[in-house]
Amino acid sequence: MAPQAGRGNVVEAVDGLVVGHRLMAAGEFELALRAYYRAMAEQGTSVDALSAIGSANLRLGRVQQAEQVLRRALELDQQFVPAQNNLGVALAEQNRWGEAQLHFRNAFAFDSGRAGEIRDNLRLAIEKTAETGYDTPEARQLSLMRRGSGRYLLLSTPL
Repeated sequence: MAPQAGRGNVVEAVDGLVVGHRLMAAGEFELALRAYYRAMAEQGTSVDALSAIGSANLRLGRVQQAEQVLRRALELDQQFVPAQNNLGVALAEQNRWGEAQLHFRNAFAFDSGRAGEIRDNLRLAIEKTAETGYDTPEARQLSLMRRGSGRYLLLSTPL
């Protein structure tokens, strides 16, 4: 018999952020996005929820939407490392390497240089802003993967 609400029985809802993170890990980005929106509706707007929504939008290829949401997240907490990283990725996907470099640099500083992935993305952004001449097609693409509670792993993957 399934537990029922009322009469002293309390049914706890699963945290939408946790569900969303699990769906992201499983590659179900659209379902993860829905879970993140549900979590935000239930718990209110938070930097973690906005950053997660931005990450899901990035994985769905909605780069400009991701950028807008991530900028909102940073309005709530300028030092939130995942949002800084995600925004850097969104800007890099648009070939806006100078601005991406700024956000990767912020993420690196706020993280105290602990994450090698952030350092690698900062290095790539520095290389891209130092290049001169015509832009060449990218040989790799930055992507963002959720790792545990609030930890993101930035990977450079072949196209």
